[in-house]
Amino acid sequence: MRLVTLVLAHRGASAQAPENTLAAFELAVALGAEGIELDVRRSGDDRLVVHHDAHLPDGRAIRATAAAELPEHVPSLDAALDACAGAFVNIEIKNDPNDPDHDPSDWVAWRVAERLARRGEDSRWLISSFRLATVDRVRRIAPSLRTAWLTYGLDDGIVATTVAHGHAIVHPWVGQLPYDALRAAHAAGLAVNTWTCDDPDRMQELIAWGIDGICTNVPDVALAVRRGTPT
Repeated sequence: MRLVTLVLAHRGASAQAPENTLAAFELAVALGAEGIELDVRRSGDDRLVVHHDAHLPDGRAIRATAAAELPEHVPSLDAALDACAGAFVNIEIKNDPNDPDHDPSDWVAWRVAERLARRGEDSRWLISSFRLATVDRVRRIAPSLRTAWLTYGLDDGIVATTVAHGHAIVHPWVGQLPYDALRAAHAAGLAVNTWTCDDPDRMQELIAWGIDGICTNVPDVALAVRRGTPT
């Protein structure tokens, strides 16, 4: 369990700048967030790009659109990582079976691992996914990278599965995170970063519980709560 709860900016400082953009990442760093969370997908011409949804607002699928044809605000993974300089980065690999870019072979996981290996700084990267098989794949091909399983809840079964699969971190939704489950995860040797908490009172409670990290759209608020400064 960490002595200081880390603040992760959810898709950057997304309450003040458009989410998953270079501006949001740069602002999160400027505000003092220790970490930045972002989402990576595969474009139609096999480039790694940062976007949360499988489709653009105009309906085009990311997987069916060449990187050069994406809106200017959709950055490449490399540009996004450059914009996050000074913070660690939680790269969420999107590979939902219900999305048009679902890929059981985990092409994105392989390419992300290769890209990060060229950059070095393994301690700066944290790879997560809701698809357990995807983070399992990352752990097999790049065991030096930290991996986390994204979940909606946290209970004994999730704790046991995370440990059994060799991941050191679990990322449960804040709406299904009871204190006893957090204690059980810590007792099993897991770190716990919760998503997505924007309520100052809940942040204060989680910090008092000893949560390892809070992923939030308002990193400035979380930092103020952690300092004990009124928001």
